[in-house]
Amino acid sequence: MSVVNDIEPVTFFFEDDGLVPNNPLPLLFYRGAVEIATDHPEKTIEGLFGANGWGAMWRNGVYDYLHYHATVHEALGVARGRARVRFGGNSGKELEIMAGDVAILPAGTGHQCAFASPDFCVVGAYPPGPPMQITRPTPDNHAKALKTIPQVKLPKTDPVRGADGPLARLWKQS
Repeated sequence: MSVVNDIEPVTFFFEDDGLVPNNPLPLLFYRGAVEIATDHPEKTIEGLFGANGWGAMWRNGVYDYLHYHATVHEALGVARGRARVRFGGNSGKELEIMAGDVAILPAGTGHQCAFASPDFCVVGAYPPGPPMQITRPTPDNHAKALKTIPQVKLPKTDPVRGADGPLARLWKQS
């Protein structure tokens, strides 16, 4: 696997905005975490996530509408291209993400693609647990999410750096 082993993620905290609950845990963002100079970068990221216990994978982009997942944490590994994604809802932060980057979103973190290159491809993955559900920001969904998000268990591993990765340390400190 082509992982930059000593890389530390940058953390971003997002407040509940009344429609997107976000999470007291920070979004973790690894810039250039995966060396993907291969003919099959999707397989490289899938192999990394799978080796670190994250499954239920998919390949696609990031939806262009605001949404979140209230029952599960999510890892997004960029295999190809680049995009601007707003994390944290309408009052969140737009990040330029590109091939090799990985974002780890705690349950409830809003996200929406504002722009993507034609070749943009993401591998998504989830730790063991309930299936992913797409949730749109509405008052009713927000009220339900406030009940489900605290029940989502912390992952046992970091999808990039495994059992000894910074996810457990950073999410326990928060």
